[in-house]
Amino acid sequence: MTASPNDGIDPAPRPHATAEEVEAARKDTKLAQVLYHDWEAETYDDKWSISYDERCIDYAKGRFDAVAGDLPLPYERALELGCGTGFFLLNLMQGGVAKTGSVTDLSPGMVKVALRNAEHLGLKVDGRVADAERIPYDDNTFDLVVGHAVLHHIPDVEQSLREVLRVLKPGGRFVFAGEPSTVGNFYARWLGRATWEATTTVTKLPFLASWRRPQEELDESSRAAALEAVVDIHTFDPTDLENMAKSAGGTEVRAITEEFAAALLGWPVRTFEAAVPPEKLGWGWAKFAFGGFKTLSWVDEKLLKHIVPRNFFYNVMITGVKPEPK
Repeated sequence: MTASPNDGIDPAPRPHATAEEVEAARKDTKLAQVLYHDWEAETYDDKWSISYDERCIDYAKGRFDAVAGDLPLPYERALELGCGTGFFLLNLMQGGVAKTGSVTDLSPGMVKVALRNAEHLGLKVDGRVADAERIPYDDNTFDLVVGHAVLHHIPDVEQSLREVLRVLKPGGRFVFAGEPSTVGNFYARWLGRATWEATTTVTKLPFLASWRRPQEELDESSRAAALEAVVDIHTFDPTDLENMAKSAGGTEVRAITEEFAAALLGWPVRTFEAAVPPEKLGWGWAKFAFGGFKTLSWVDEKLLKHIVPRNFFYNVMITGVKPEPK
C-alpha cells in the first residue's frame, strides 16, 4: 500500500490550463511546470507508451545499469525527483533496484498518478508535492536518488544536485537519465514540429477527416506545446553536466549518451501519435514503432556510438556518489 505524508495538505491538481493561465506562466517557469504537468498527468503514460510490465522494467533497469554499472542490489530506500507518473522508480523497484521508495514532483497531478500507479503495483511508496531545489527530506535519508527527464525542467540544476547529495547517505548514489543533449534537442524539436505541421495540415483534407482529432483537442495540445516551450529550460552537453555534478559535490561522476538513430524515428512517431485519433493506430502500428525503436537502438549501441561524438546522441544519463566523510 502507499501513503502520502502530505494527504490533505498538498494542493489539488489543475488539469486544464486556460489561455490566460498559459500567458501568465510564460513569465513564471514554476507555474508553467505545474500547469503543464498537471495537464499531462492523466494521459502521460499513454502519450509516451509507458507501462509497468516487462517491457518498461527492462528499459528502466537497462538505463540504470548502462550508466551506474554492475552494483550490489537492492538499495534500501530510494527517492525519485520529478517523478512524473512514477515511470522510472516504480519500474526500477519492480526490477529489484530498491525495496522502498518516495516520489516528489512540483505537479500535484503527477504525484497523484504516481502514487496511484504504485498502489496498483503493490509497491511501498510515499509521495510529496515538492520543489527539486528544496527537497523536503532530512539529511542522509536515502540510499539512492533517481530521476528521468527531470533535470532539464529545474531552473537551478546545480542547486538541485546539491540537495540530492544532501539527502543521500554517505556512499549513496544518484542516477539521472532521459536528459536532452543540446545537439539532440535541436534535431528532435525540428522533427517534432515538422511532423505536427504536416499531420495537422494533411488531415484537413476531406477524405482524411477521420484521421484528424477534434479541433478542441488539437487546440489544447497547442496550448500544452506552448507551455512545453517554457518548462523545457535546459539542454546539456555531457561534459558540462559532469562538471556541474562535480561542482555540487559528487564523486565518481560519469555521463553517457544514447539514442541517435532511435531518436530520429522516435520523435516523429510520438508526434504523429499525438496528432491522430488513438483508435486509428492498432497493433500493427505499435509493433512498427516499438520494433523500429529497438532496432535503431541496437544500431546506436553496436555501431554509431563508436563513430558518432557522444554529444550528438539525444539522451544524456549521469551518475555520481555522495562522498564518505573523511
